[in-house]
Amino acid sequence: MKSCLIVIDAQESFRHRPYWSAADVPAYLAAQNALIEGCAAAGVPIVRVFHVDEPAVADNPFAVESGFVRPFEGLAAFEAAATFTKHRHSALVNSGLDVWLTQHGIGRLIVSGIRTEQCCETTTRHASDLGWEVDFVAEATLTFDMRQPDGRPLAAAEIRARTATVLDGRFATVCSVAQALGRIEQAVAA
Repeated sequence: MKSCLIVIDAQESFRHRPYWSAADVPAYLAAQNALIEGCAAAGVPIVRVFHVDEPAVADNPFAVESGFVRPFEGLAAFEAAATFTKHRHSALVNSGLDVWLTQHGIGRLIVSGIRTEQCCETTTRHASDLGWEVDFVAEATLTFDMRQPDGRPLAAAEIRARTATVLDGRFATVCSVAQALGRIEQAVAA
């Protein structure tokens, strides 16, 4: 089965949000870069997705006018097989990504990027519902601490764990970078 790595919203915009924290960035970049490099070495197409939203003004970090809708600093350089812009949580809504994947015979998506519980999880659920097999590489996703509705803190690690728990076996195969790359090798050998 032909695979494709999707790098969702790994963009500088996040550094300019009030919830920004660099605490988990080194681990995220190590995993994300290993996944990019492994997929590139295996000849797996890598798709870049950027999130863009309104208002289209320089002080909105998710507007093109801000200059921050560009690859995340520290991200491994890669030749994107395609680049898509999305305006919703799922990378499959009105971006053209679904058409591109179908045209290129992609059967398995490897999901990575920023934010774990938001755009990465939403894209995973959506892709599964549309019939793609999905590998969700939780360690190659990044998110930030949040506050629960009752005011209690919710750590980024807990969010990643919760996301992995609700996706695994239902919407995706949750795997490490090594496992995702191993699944590519198994598919090629089959």
